[in-house]
Amino acid sequence: MAATMTTANRVNFMPKHDAAENPKTGTAQAYASDSAKWQALRIRDVNADGHFYYSVKTTGVYCLPSCAARPARAENVAFHASPTAATQAGFRPCKRCRPDLPPRAEREAAMVAGACRSMESAETAPTLTDLAQQAGVSAHHFHRLFKRLTGVTPKAYALAQRQTRVQEQLRVGGPVTAAMFNAGFNSSGRFYESAPGMLGMTPRRWQAGGDGEVIWAAISDCTLGRVLVAGTARGVCAIALGDDDVQLMTELAARFPKAKVLAPEPSFSEWVAQVVHFVDNPARGFSLPLDIRGTAFQRRVWEALREIPAGQTASYSELAGRLGQPRAVRAVAGACAANALAVAIPCHRVIAADGKLTGYRWGIARKQQLLDNERGKGEV
Repeated sequence: MAATMTTANRVNFMPKHDAAENPKTGTAQAYASDSAKWQALRIRDVNADGHFYYSVKTTGVYCLPSCAARPARAENVAFHASPTAATQAGFRPCKRCRPDLPPRAEREAAMVAGACRSMESAETAPTLTDLAQQAGVSAHHFHRLFKRLTGVTPKAYALAQRQTRVQEQLRVGGPVTAAMFNAGFNSSGRFYESAPGMLGMTPRRWQAGGDGEVIWAAISDCTLGRVLVAGTARGVCAIALGDDDVQLMTELAARFPKAKVLAPEPSFSEWVAQVVHFVDNPARGFSLPLDIRGTAFQRRVWEALREIPAGQTASYSELAGRLGQPRAVRAVAGACAANALAVAIPCHRVIAADGKLTGYRWGIARKQQLLDNERGKGEV
C-alpha cells in the first residue's frame, strides 16, 4: 500500500489497576474470607493481586495470588494484607511475581511510556535494541509489548514523531533544510526520499499548502447513492457518499482548496470501479493504494479503525482504550468525523456506548446499510 499510516501524538498510558473502581475486577470484599483467598490462589486470579498476599513458610517468600509458582501446601501458607505486613513477618518478596513492585500492567505501561518519551525527545530515533536495553528486557519482548499497548510498532511510532517534527517545522516557515535537520535527518537524500510518505507531496509544496497539486475526481452510482472517488499519483485521497454531484464536488474543493481538481484519465475508471465494488461489498477487502492525510493522532485512530473486522463494531470509548488513551473519546470521535475515505477507513464500524448508530458524516441510513452489507444482511 502506497500510504503507510503511523502515529505521533503523545500516548497517555492509564492502566486500570484499582480493582475497587473497575467492575471487571474483584473488590476487597470479594477476598475477605480465607476460602475466597484459597480459591483465588487455586485459579491464580490476577484480579486478586493487590488485595492480599500470601507467604510460604518452607521457602521464606511472599507472593501475589496470581504467581505462577508451584502451589504450596495449606499448612505452609499464611495470608497478609500488604507487602509490609509480609516483610514484618519475616518473608522476602518472590523474584518471580515481584509483589514488592507496582502491578505488572502499571510497570509495563511505564516502560512503554518511557520509550515513547525517549523517541519524542531524541534527535535521532533510538534503535529497537537501544529501547529494549533501556527497558531492561529483550528486543523481542519489548517489540511485542509496545505493539500490544500502543497498537503500533516502535518503528512506526518513531516515524510518526519524525513526521510531526517535519510538519511543525515547515508550518512555521523557514528553510526546508532547517526542518530537515531539526527533524533528525542527517542527509538531504534520505529526507526527500521520506517526504512523500510523511507529507503526501514535496516539502516545498506542503509548505505552500498543496498549491499546484493535481487531484483527479469522478462520480459514479453505487448501492448507497452516488460515490465520489478522488485520487493523486500516490493513491485514493477521498471517497465520499451522497446524492448530489455538485455538493460532492464542492466538498472536495473545500477539502483541497489549493489543488487542481481535474477530470481523470481513462485509466482512473478502474479505480472508480474498484471503489464502487468495495462500497457495495465492504466485507471483501480493499486493495487500492491510499493517499492518507491527517494529523498523527487522526492517523492512529484510522489505523485502529481498519483493525476492526468487517461486520463487527466498537464504541468510541473502546477505541480510545485500544489506543491507550481512555479519556480521548471526543478526540476519537473527531478523528472519525474527519475521515475523508468512506468505507476504506471504516468509521461506520464505530458506534455509541449504548449500541446505537451515531455520528456518521454520510448519514445514519448509509452506516446501517454498510454494516448490514458486511454482515450479509444487505442487498448487494
